[in-house]
Amino acid sequence: MESYDDLKQIEEQTKRIITALLDEHPMKKGSIFVIGCSSSEVAGGTIGKNSSEAIGKRIFETAHAILSEREIYLACQCCEHLNRSLVIEETCAEKFGYEPVCVVPWLHGGGSFATAAYYGFSHPVVVEHVKASAGLDIGDTLIGMHLKDVAVPVHPKPNQIGEAHVVAAYCRPKLVGGERARYER
Repeated sequence: MESYDDLKQIEEQTKRIITALLDEHPMKKGSIFVIGCSSSEVAGGTIGKNSSEAIGKRIFETAHAILSEREIYLACQCCEHLNRSLVIEETCAEKFGYEPVCVVPWLHGGGSFATAAYYGFSHPVVVEHVKASAGLDIGDTLIGMHLKDVAVPVHPKPNQIGEAHVVAAYCRPKLVGGERARYER
């Protein structure tokens, strides 16, 4: 699944899902949007078994363009072999105080999406954790550990990129207080 038409379809599906999520649940400039992506699942294979550089790169480039235009940081989750660490821009790490770790993702240790991010960002660093305000899980990669405390799942339409199942999430502040608390002004 790496023909021009297939990659164009993947790009359009990615664009549609991210844009719809951001239009419905706007994010502040300077927020973090996390994406976990199994190119294997997008291609119709099994997670971790059929990585595709072309698919990982196309999804990264599409997401990065949309988020950069809105001045939102993209955090790209690595695979389990790198403990789901994330590739981000150095400016993001500095802004949020995330400490870089020493690793370079590659196709079979980090995955194609994170590798595309590492070579696609201007000044990439890898960090162990972020607290993102929203995210996209492409192929059931489990991004929950990188979202803020109260994540609200969103089931996008369509709910697939290529052959991969997609679920999204946005985060809201915690509701605190008791029966006397008010949550609207």
